[in-house]
Amino acid sequence: MDFDFSEKVKQLGARLEAFMARHVYPNEEELCRDIFNQPDDFRQWKPSPLIEELKGRAREQGLWNLFLPDNEDGHGLSNLEYAPLAEIMGRSYWASEIFNCSAPDTGNMEVLHRYGTAAQKERWLRPLLDGSIRSAFAMTEPGVASSDATNIATSIRRDGAHYVIDGRKWWTSGAGDPRCKLLITMGLSDPADADRHGRQSMILVPVETAGVTIRRYLPILGVKDAPHGHMEVIFDHVTVPADNMLLGEGRGFEIAQGRLGPGRIHHCMRLIGTAERALERLCRRLTERVAFGKPVADQSVWQQRIADARCALDQARLLTLKAAWMMDCAGNKAARSEIAMIKLVAPRVATEIVDMAIQGFGGGGFADTVLCMSYIYARTTRVADGPDEVHAQQLARHEFGRYAGQDGAATGGAAVVTVAQGLDHARGP
Repeated sequence: MDFDFSEKVKQLGARLEAFMARHVYPNEEELCRDIFNQPDDFRQWKPSPLIEELKGRAREQGLWNLFLPDNEDGHGLSNLEYAPLAEIMGRSYWASEIFNCSAPDTGNMEVLHRYGTAAQKERWLRPLLDGSIRSAFAMTEPGVASSDATNIATSIRRDGAHYVIDGRKWWTSGAGDPRCKLLITMGLSDPADADRHGRQSMILVPVETAGVTIRRYLPILGVKDAPHGHMEVIFDHVTVPADNMLLGEGRGFEIAQGRLGPGRIHHCMRLIGTAERALERLCRRLTERVAFGKPVADQSVWQQRIADARCALDQARLLTLKAAWMMDCAGNKAARSEIAMIKLVAPRVATEIVDMAIQGFGGGGFADTVLCMSYIYARTTRVADGPDEVHAQQLARHEFGRYAGQDGAATGGAAVVTVAQGLDHARGP
């Protein structure tokens, strides 16, 4: 397996790093204030002028829509090629939006690119690619355990040339942004379908449609995350044209799997960068601080922690690259176990390393802009796009399935049991 990247990717990486050093890192405190200083009333939230300015600079420099694998508006990068670039962007909480590579827009753009009609692409994909609007993905519901998406109860009912949508969603990330114009909404269109994965559909709902109400924002660890926002959304007899249906009735799960695979691994790619930066800053901090007569870096407890963090982080990076490579070579469905593995590993590793960095910074760690926003992102991702438990269950089922019906003697399994039984017998009762 070749671990080197092409010259094209290396050049893009160098340009990204230069942009981050010049425009992003020096402005993080101001960008953080743009989040914390927003009004309590989310209806008055405004986009960061600095973010908008930097987006213009990024686009002028050709650092735009890097995530798109096969679209004329992107760079034609594979998942594997995009990984190191997403890692660079992941080093700052605000960076991915600056390059038009942030969730949930990336996933929504991929959905429209892959499944949308020509008219749907013209109305919604084009302005998303241009960065002139933003979007949200309305899937999770407060009334059911949405980790099992077959529980989703929001109804999508056909009524002549229209569909009528009724239900309640929450944690609809991005719906609070005044630039958000589209909700890609998943709901129940055929409750009687014998195939429980054929009961759901996805439909395009303009935010300004009558009956759509952004009820409230849901803070993350007390932070508003404005103007993005994680919102509760009410659909009250919302009526949209039948042409707004994506792909066709009953295709919601198919679209969801196509969307969530890349979305999940993009989070993991970014989280590698999040954790790497936290570890770098922690090492510098421990080297500079003196406690009990010697640098904290010389304390054995911290040496063990740093060594373990480096091992865990490099393992997570390699697993991410393997999953990306599998997606490129065999497709998202064939790589589902690799995606599940990295979605389990990367958020957990990043959360632990950022938490360790906060600990190493002492009292200052709780006020450190970069570390606090990094922790919020890393910890949230252990739930976003499916909680750890769902990915673990899927992975375990796949693992059990690999050995179902196999002859244990043919693989050495029976021999292991025999030896264990012999040892137990030798020990006596």
